[in-house]
Amino acid sequence: MSRPMRRDAARNRERLLHEAAAVFTEQGLSGSLEEIARRAQVSIGTLYNHFPNRDALIDALVPQRVAELMQFAEQATAEPDSWLALTGYIENMLSRFTTDRALFEAFTGDHPAAAQLVQACSRGMSGLSAVLDRARRDGVLRADATDIDVVNLIWALSLLGDGVETTGWQRSLGFVLDGLRAR
Repeated sequence: MSRPMRRDAARNRERLLHEAAAVFTEQGLSGSLEEIARRAQVSIGTLYNHFPNRDALIDALVPQRVAELMQFAEQATAEPDSWLALTGYIENMLSRFTTDRALFEAFTGDHPAAAQLVQACSRGMSGLSAVLDRARRDGVLRADATDIDVVNLIWALSLLGDGVETTGWQRSLGFVLDGLRAR
């Protein structure tokens, strides 16, 4: 039977999660654990007491951020026009990916030891697949555009945001969407 966490330990854990969110957003999932501990004003040992490795920290922080992407799929489902649903979904994803490097890397990277993250990303992919399937059924998305094709395009456009200038993808998105649209 585990004892409840001491108040100071709970505060340290919350500060670590808060600072990890900031560092990972800025620097990606390879952001410095030492920087996280420094910003949280705790030792690196305290960080490792709460999170024995990077994947444990990622699993404590990122899956709920990935789950937020499911809201984009829900919005797309509510949109009666399947083309607008698809384009809105892609725009929402790009807006988040270009401002949150951790979310971008979580969705596009490989983190097999972060089991909760892997499950969250799988749910996120199913949301995207549903939006794409609907667009294909309605004949507004090219039939030969696979889910992976669209994921690769989102990934590529996400690279046009650098955390400072986050809208570099917007002009290029129009060209990409023109290429995806069924004629």
